[in-house]
Amino acid sequence: MVCALGAAVCFGTASVLQAVAARAAEPGTGSGVDTALFLRALRQWRYLAGLGLDGIGFVLQIIALRHIPIYAVGAALAASLAVTAVVAARLLRVRLSRLEWGAVWVVCAGLLMLGLASGEEGSGTGSLALKLGLLGVAGLVLVVGAAAGRLLGRSRALVLGLAAGTGFGVVEVAVRLIDSVSVAELRNPALYALLLGGAAGFLLLTSALQRGSVTAATAGMVLGETVGPAVVGVAWLGDRTREGLGWLAILGFAVALAGSLALSRFGEPSSS
Repeated sequence: MVCALGAAVCFGTASVLQAVAARAAEPGTGSGVDTALFLRALRQWRYLAGLGLDGIGFVLQIIALRHIPIYAVGAALAASLAVTAVVAARLLRVRLSRLEWGAVWVVCAGLLMLGLASGEEGSGTGSLALKLGLLGVAGLVLVVGAAAGRLLGRSRALVLGLAAGTGFGVVEVAVRLIDSVSVAELRNPALYALLLGGAAGFLLLTSALQRGSVTAATAGMVLGETVGPAVVGVAWLGDRTREGLGWLAILGFAVALAGSLALSRFGEPSSS
């Protein structure tokens, strides 16, 4: 859980840096999947710093996923929005209202409940059908992202964010379906799902942050990277809670997610 929270700190700080860099990059085409925008954002030092933090966060995320259930890791990663809010208040001089500070504490309370209720990770290794399905979802994320370029306003940002979050959710599940780092894993569809889902998530999130409402994009991302992976972990991989504390885990997950959604506007660079 410490590693999951460490990942949240890295991701939350990175989101502020990346949002500022994405908005500073020159706008490109209206397509949802804009590789050129990603390359332009790479010229911004803030985006590079954000990628470095993302890399550290990803390592911590992998460690966490190997020891605690996916639903606990997902909620902790969603709580990176609380970190984003605090960082935005410091670096971008965004003034938080009492309600917003209350949402930060709500997230912390939800994570505390999850930490108390979470059991060990499930022992399920996943079937070949699940691994192939995960790869299919990763490919579908790119298709949806490309189609989102035809939408307007908040709808485009929301769909791009949801697709990006789904891509990151694919990564969360794929980590559990990869047994080890070996040549044998080159035949594992989950490995390619991880690579495709992660790349698609980065591309779509960059486009979402640059093209529309950061609030809508971030809310979509939070939903995409938490709910689906949590269901897969419980239904197919055997994730469980401590004996008799299932209700506390469900409540903690819901509370942390609600608080995170309430803070979804942070990462908005224009608030500085």
